[in-house]
Amino acid sequence: MTAFSAIEEDREIESEEFTPGVEPQPTWCPGCGDFAVLKALKAAMPEVGRTPEETLLVTGIGCSGKLSSYFESYGFHAIHGRSLPVARAAKLANPGLEVIAAGGDGDGYGIGGNHFMHTARENHDMTYIVFNNEIFGLTKGQTSPTSPKGHKSKTQPHGSAKDPVRPLSLSLASGASYIARTAAVNPRQAQEIVAEAIEHDGFAHVDFLTQCPTWNKDAKEYVPYTDVQDDDEFDFDITDRQEAAQAMYDAESRLYEGEVLTGRFYHDENRLSYGAEKRAKGDVPEQPLAERYFDDDAEWERTADELIERHT
Repeated sequence: MTAFSAIEEDREIESEEFTPGVEPQPTWCPGCGDFAVLKALKAAMPEVGRTPEETLLVTGIGCSGKLSSYFESYGFHAIHGRSLPVARAAKLANPGLEVIAAGGDGDGYGIGGNHFMHTARENHDMTYIVFNNEIFGLTKGQTSPTSPKGHKSKTQPHGSAKDPVRPLSLSLASGASYIARTAAVNPRQAQEIVAEAIEHDGFAHVDFLTQCPTWNKDAKEYVPYTDVQDDDEFDFDITDRQEAAQAMYDAESRLYEGEVLTGRFYHDENRLSYGAEKRAKGDVPEQPLAERYFDDDAEWERTADELIERHT
């Protein structure tokens, strides 16, 4: 038990505890895939044994950013593309907290793409759920980093001339230690993958295909889908980077040909998370920074003080 008395509390947890009393009903458009993310996340939390008081959900801007309003936990609504640095800081300050970040494909792969790469590279212990609907939805239908080449939108009326980002491949190349793709139309798999991602010690990236019936009718509902773990055609080792890379490339290519491949693509159980690495080197104080706010006898240190001592 830490200074935060709710952390590691041993009790039965119900998924409905994660339904807020202030805004319990989401206001996403009817048929939106975002409802499936919320449902999967609520169902996964009791499975991993975490309470609302033990959880922090950081969101970016966009339709996906409303997730923190519809999910009962500690929450932080960051500016566009900046959910990951906020989540990283929170996890380093309070390692006992379960930290989840969420954002859309524009928020995560575009505006926040630099943070995505370096959070994966450093392998911070958190879960990152990206709502991938291949469009900027909240701002009314502009082309996003995952929109297919040729896709027509308000910003690309003659069709996009750009190849889309390959988020799974980018995640692997950057250094994420758990990478999966699921879809709103597969709720059972979605819940399982979100739970696995939360339990993973390291940076877990979930590319969650969420249809947008209002602004991106081209994406339809991402059906039919194939679970790569259940199909003999896709016999690859998710612990082997090279095999995982090929499987990801196939999945990303086939998506725009109308074939949806979901499942677990990469899992490295042996790599230490960034926080664990820093603690092992003695670069992080034994007492979590967050706990000092509750300890009147705690000695506070500033990086500036250490620098001044070195140069005086």
